[in-house]
Amino acid sequence: MPLTDTAIRQAKHGPKPIKLFDERGLFLLLQPSGGKLWRLKYRVDGKEKKLGLGTYPDVSLKEARKRRDEARSKLADGIDPAAAKKAANDARREAAGNTFRTVAEEYLDKIAREGRAAVTIGKSRWLYSLIDKDLGSRPVAEIKPAELLSTLQKVEAKGHLETARRMRSLASRIFRYAVATSRAESDPTALLRGALAAPKVKHHSAILEAAAVGELLRAIEGYQGQPLTCIALKLTPHVFVRPGELRQAEWTEFDLDGAIWTIPAEKMKMRDPHVVPLSTQAVGLLRSAEALSGGQRYVFSSLYPGNRPMSENTVNAALRRIGYTGAEMTAHGFRAMASTLLNESGRWSPDAIERALAHRDGNAVRGVYHRGKHWAERVQMAQWWSHHLDELRDGPFS
Repeated sequence: MPLTDTAIRQAKHGPKPIKLFDERGLFLLLQPSGGKLWRLKYRVDGKEKKLGLGTYPDVSLKEARKRRDEARSKLADGIDPAAAKKAANDARREAAGNTFRTVAEEYLDKIAREGRAAVTIGKSRWLYSLIDKDLGSRPVAEIKPAELLSTLQKVEAKGHLETARRMRSLASRIFRYAVATSRAESDPTALLRGALAAPKVKHHSAILEAAAVGELLRAIEGYQGQPLTCIALKLTPHVFVRPGELRQAEWTEFDLDGAIWTIPAEKMKMRDPHVVPLSTQAVGLLRSAEALSGGQRYVFSSLYPGNRPMSENTVNAALRRIGYTGAEMTAHGFRAMASTLLNESGRWSPDAIERALAHRDGNAVRGVYHRGKHWAERVQMAQWWSHHLDELRDGPFS
């Protein structure tokens, strides 16, 4: 006789488990402890098996019968419902373990092992922290484009367009890593192209006119700040490397007798080692720095405690003190200055100038070839450039 809700409510527990049968293999198991458990008895390949369908009253009689019918439908299709339930539970547990946070941490650890610069790792972790609150605990395979877009738009709404763009780029790399490690089927960020407002390209402020360059160099010459800062400010236009490469320069990277500075790959933006020919003026400035910090690790050491490089804002701060605003000139702007004036001189091949700026060639084979081909030209160019800077500094500009 089929069960009724009244019969179930009135059923008494005993010292041993009691089975109250419904229809088509469904029964209610009364536990001595007081629990009422729905079970389905069925056979697969001649073997009797049981499938749990939930607990009464959380699962009503009507719902239990619905679940029974769904299970028997699977049986009719040749599917063991218990095995299917176990597979679904395993998949849910696996998805819960493969959260966006888990995959992101793996990816960030991977790029750290690959030797990415510490500043790059730090920026990536900061960008990820902006995503983590909304998506960190979500299974990576279940995140939809709209979810990620909502997170990015929160940052975009604050006017941080470039940050939102970089967040999307980082998320894309994490999703691609998830796909490569079989934890996601696709990268949802691919569908977000064009969904964010495009940030305006912001160039580093730079002085590009010869007369104005001369005025800048005279102002630098008259700077009366901390000695190592003075040297760093004077050396920057001669070598025109990226500010981080200069401030993190170590004495072990220099061969002053050979007039060569070899910057290791891990410090370079493009992850390739970069060799800088040094003019006599650059070597002279480095000799002056050697007298101040030669016994320390970094050429431009911080004052306190002295075992770290100077702050990333030191050169920019010095430019502000000599009267140049951030809209007029930046430490990074010396690269644009050199690129512009070297190209305008017409004396040097564009490839030699690009190599001096440590810009990566799109063709890897061509890039290796040009590195050797243009070395002699780069040595001559470095010395000509330093002489030209001296001429601009000492020239008749008002």
